[in-house]
Parts: sequence; C-alpha cells; structure tokens
Amino acid sequence: MLAPYRRLFTRPGTVAFTLAGLLARLSMSMTGVSLVVLIAERRGSYALAGTVAAAGLVAVAIGMPLIGRLVDRLGQARVTVPAVLYNLVPLCGLLLCVRLGAPDWTLYLCWAAGSAVPNLGGMARARWAHLLRDAPDDRHLANSLEQALDELCFMAGPVLGMVLCTTVAPEAGMLAAGGVGTGGALLFAAQRRTEPPTAARPAATTVTADRSPLRVPALRVLALTFLSTGMVFGALDLTTVAYADALGNRPVAGGLLALVAAGSCVAGLVFGTLRPTGPAGARFLRGVAAMAGLLLLPLAAGLGGAGLTLLGVALFAAGTGTAPTMVTGMTLIQELLPQRQLNEAMAIAVSGIMIGISTGSALAGTLAEHAGPGAGYWIPAGAAALALLIALAGRRHLGAGPRPPGRTASEPAVGATR
Repeated sequence: MLAPYRRLFTRPGTVAFTLAGLLARLSMSMTGVSLVVLIAERRGSYALAGTVAAAGLVAVAIGMPLIGRLVDRLGQARVTVPAVLYNLVPLCGLLLCVRLGAPDWTLYLCWAAGSAVPNLGGMARARWAHLLRDAPDDRHLANSLEQALDELCFMAGPVLGMVLCTTVAPEAGMLAAGGVGTGGALLFAAQRRTEPPTAARPAATTVTADRSPLRVPALRVLALTFLSTGMVFGALDLTTVAYADALGNRPVAGGLLALVAAGSCVAGLVFGTLRPTGPAGARFLRGVAAMAGLLLLPLAAGLGGAGLTLLGVALFAAGTGTAPTMVTGMTLIQELLPQRQLNEAMAIAVSGIMIGISTGSALAGTLAEHAGPGAGYWIPAGAAALALLIALAGRRHLGAGPRPPGRTASEPAVGATR
C-alpha cells in the first residue's frame, strides 16, 4: 500500500520539509487534550476547559486566513518565523496564569492572544501543489499522504500529551507542545528550495485584484462543511475524555482519541492509492455521507454504556470516514483557486474547522457537566449530519449537481478563478 508514496520523495527536498512539517503539526495535536487536562486538573471544570479552548480556536480561526494572505504575498519563511516566535509569549502567559491561580478571564485572554498560527499543513500542501503542478494523480497521492500524516499526528499527539500531563505534571503537555511546535516550524521555514515562489499579483485594474477567496461559491460551501466537520472533531475529543474519566480511566482517553486518528490514517493511505474517478465534488459528497453514517457508531456505544474496548472499536470505524472527505475537499480547493490565493484559501478552510472545533468543544464540555457522559456523542453525530446537508445544498457549486442557471457546458466550474 505504501509503495506508490515512495515516488513522491524522489524529488529533492521533499523528505526534509515533510518531516519538519510533521514535527510542527505534532504539537498542534498535543495542545487540545493537554489544555483540557491542564485546566480540568488545576481548575476542576471541563466547562471552563472547553470554553477556553473555544476562545483560542476562534482567535486562531480569525488570524489564520490573515497569516495565509501574508504567506501568499511574502512567502512562507518570512511569515512563519516571526509568527511562531511570537506565539511563545501567550503560551507562557497561560501557563503562569493557571499555575498562579489568576482569574478565569486571564486564561481566555492569554489563549486568544496566540492567534498568529501559521497553517503548516496548508503550507506543506501548497509545496506539493507547486512541485506536482503538472501531475494531477501525484497531487491526489500527496494530498492523501498529508491527510494521513495529519492523522498520524493526532494518533501520537493526544497520547503523548495525556502521558505527559498525567505522569509528569499537568503543565508538561503544553510545555512540550510549545517546544516541539516552535522547533518544527523553524525547521520547516528553513527548507527554502521547496518553498513555492510568491505569485505575481494581478494588476490593480484587474477586476479580480485582491478579491477574497470567499467570493468563490465552492469555497464557501467547503468552509461551512468543514466548520461542521470541526464540530465533530471538537465534540468527539472532549466527550471521549469525559467518558473515560467517568469510568475512572482518564489516561486511556488519549489512546481512544488515537484510535479515531488511526482509522482516518489508514483510510487516507488506502484512499490515496485509488485512482480518482468522477468529479471531485461527487467524491466529496460521498465522503461526507460516509462520515455521517459512521459517526452513529460511537453514539450507539456511548448511549448503550459500552465499555472502553467496544467504544474504541466504534471510534476507529468512525475515523475511517473523515480522511476521504478532507482529502477531496483540499483537492477541490487546489482545483478552484489560483496559486496566488492557495495558502489563504486553505487557511479559510482550516479556520472553518477551528471554529467548528471550538463550538463542538464548548457544547460537549457543557453537556458533560449536565448529562450522562455518553450523551455528548449526540453532538458529533448531529454535526456530521449537518455537514452532509450543507454539502448537498451546495452540490452544484462543487460540480456534483445541476449547473447553476446561465452556465453552458463549455464554461469552467463555478468559482474557478484561473
């Protein structure tokens, strides 16, 4: 299964930027569970932990597209280095406020201040898109690889963060995430030979000059669908931590979250080896539908009071539905947006996921405190159903339904700006 991926790394510099990006993304997967455990342990409230995480993610969701626009204009290295160094300041502030017992509002302030987060996953995909601009099949393979690497991080990150928080100190997970993330991002920025050149901006008199990528209807549909998908991730994570805690096995929660990522990682690697057939929009719809159906499994396990073993099986199966959706969604963005807006467009999509994660975390944290631990699995199941409804409503913009009025068969896909 892995043999086709080897040809991607025959290109000079691809191994170096992939490994550096992997290290940087590992810290992001550690942060969520580490923050929840830190605040729940030091302040005794899952609701507070969920809302602080939500505040930070909303701030990142606002800042990330702005960082993406700067990357498109100035280049990856020139933006990444100052951004990651700045983000160390609010991280240290949060740890000090938690440790010293500062008021709750200081936690929100510090975590929201760390909003200058570069989209390392998007930057890596932009590098592949540039290197493989004349090889669409290899682009599909690279997007699948990047999704599998994301999931690999989310397999290892929560486990590592949980182990550090529960065996060393509640602050250890956040400290490790900050160190690993900063080092990885700086190493990624240092790989200059694979960095895409900054594309020439259109002339000021051009109608499309400096337009936001959100003017592309398909990107709006994808962003809203990803927002709902983010709610799945956020609610699934916090509900699983609370469920394991209710059964007296909080340290196992990291392993359960790793099973979700493992299912997605395996699905992503398999999906990458399959030759794409049919329009990407139709494949995207099928992926969202599969994700919605599979998320009924952890709901059934949670409501039925299943043990952690059966819940783990359900979570692994549910994870297999996310990778094809994410891979195809990123492929659509690369097809519909020009190179000069690619980082910003992918950052918008990731921002939708971030806002969804924050919303799902807040809802799940509140539900965990006022209902049975298994009831929280209603949220990811409902969010997946909402994602399917959004994708179905916007299927014509994704090229998976009837053409919008006024289009002819020879016209490009709606929103294409090439």
